[in-house]
Amino acid sequence: MTIGPTLMQLETVVKDRLAAADAGASYVASLAAKGRGKIAQKLGEEAVETVIAALTEDDAALTGEAADLIFHLTVLLSERGIGWDAVAAELARRHGTSGHAEKAARND
Repeated sequence: MTIGPTLMQLETVVKDRLAAADAGASYVASLAAKGRGKIAQKLGEEAVETVIAALTEDDAALTGEAADLIFHLTVLLSERGIGWDAVAAELARRHGTSGHAEKAARND
């Protein structure tokens, strides 16, 4: 499974901004300067906003919140040194496996 060019471009930009020494240089750098916990908190906030948009707002709002969620997930993954290629590989590994069976295997 491959990751599209938009996610790869996002990942590249995020990695570049994480490498910036100046926390004032970008939003990503300033968020990373606050630590992994703050990045994870922001991801959680975006996840909640995505759920709310899915339940109460129009498609445009949901699309915007989904983009925010993916952006912040990209920041967290990149801060951990995990790329979208690793996520794609995990999805490919799971392909063709029943969701119930895959979840049961994780609980063993």
